Amino acid sequence: MKSNVSRPMVVCALAVVFIAAMLPIPMDGQQPSQYKLTFLGTLGGCCSVPYGLSNRGEVNGISTLPGDNNQHAFLWSHGVMTDLGTLGGLNSNGDFGVPFGPNQQGTVVGGSETSVPDPLGEDFCFFGNNLTCRPFVWRRGVMAVLPTLGGNNGAASDINDRGQIVGIAENTTRDLTCADVGPPFNQVDQIEEKPVLWQGGIIKELPTYPGDPDGGANALNESGWLVGNSGKCSKGPDYSLHALLWHDGALVELGNLGGTLFSFAGAINNRNQIVGASNLSGDATFHAFLWTNDAGMQDLGTLPGDSSSLARGINDKGQVIGQSCDVSGNCRAFLWQNGVMIDLNNLVPSGGSTLFLFEAFGINSSGQIAVGGFDANTGDCCAFLATPAFGSAPLGGTITGSGIRDTSVIPDAVRRFMNQATSRPRAFGRRNWR
Repeated sequence: MKSNVSRPMVVCALAVVFIAAMLPIPMDGQQPSQYKLTFLGTLGGCCSVPYGLSNRGEVNGISTLPGDNNQHAFLWSHGVMTDLGTLGGLNSNGDFGVPFGPNQQGTVVGGSETSVPDPLGEDFCFFGNNLTCRPFVWRRGVMAVLPTLGGNNGAASDINDRGQIVGIAENTTRDLTCADVGPPFNQVDQIEEKPVLWQGGIIKELPTYPGDPDGGANALNESGWLVGNSGKCSKGPDYSLHALLWHDGALVELGNLGGTLFSFAGAINNRNQIVGASNLSGDATFHAFLWTNDAGMQDLGTLPGDSSSLARGINDKGQVIGQSCDVSGNCRAFLWQNGVMIDLNNLVPSGGSTLFLFEAFGINSSGQIAVGGFDANTGDCCAFLATPAFGSAPLGGTITGSGIRDTSVIPDAVRRFMNQATSRPRAFGRRNWR
């Protein structure tokens, strides 16, 4: 869906902000540290979202172009934001909204519109143009298309340093589970979507949970362990019924937190720790989880006063990042470590800061965090990179953030862009979360 933002871009006045972080429980014996928060800019439009980052500190995401009518995937590296272009259409989406950055070679994957109308009128890329959407891999300035399972559409979600890519792809089979889907999800035609692995340009279909016709592979680690989800009609409310792990030829169903209608695995580190979100008993809300082979699925809870949460990323130290929301959908970025969930806004020193961080998208091995925020003074929606300055002297006194919870401070156009940018991908199942 297109962004409806019409106001001209206002450059965030906050180019570099220092965030004082007093962590309740230091990691690996480190003293409380400070964060340097760097504004990444845009591709000329009003807004940008940082989906993920590599261990080299390179960030990828999506940004509006001048005029704010179209959006392109970007790669940010050493202070420069590069437009990745498209496969001939108007829009593209780096990593298709799933929170994983480029690999160590600076390669980015995602989904892009082509110039060809979808024969069935599908809007797979969710930009509202009903153009075919194809998975891509971008290397050294060249965007190349990846194959599907014979269908018209697909999208790539993650890539590791070995060049293995995961995502979703359509086959040619009509999805019969879409026939019973009513408003607002009803569609004239819908094709089955399968979790897939691309290696050396060859596509391999991955199994779904028995009885589930649809699914997506969302992330993988350097050992080739893959995580994702499966369920029913991708445009319906039951798309992500089962959180899944694929490894060494085996399919593992990760379970849930008591609910039956939603369980989703979104990220995996090199210690095979998995994070995501699952409904609680009664299916009235969902919480972020951490899954390990020994302990199974652990509920990470929410920030105080909130009702739901989702985990979007985990690094090899076991630090988890994501978003915690109240019943009205007002959300805050969090960092979870050593059993404690921290509001990243509480790491902003008091004194009139107008910056509010609403979601953490990715975290690398150095503890850098790709985070979405906005300036309540200017109303700008921006992509930021938070870099910890380890060893700095802790600040005295109580650390408090801006405390903003009223979404009326967020311009409607910015809120629409953020909802579109983060709810677009099927593989991430966000329609169940908002």
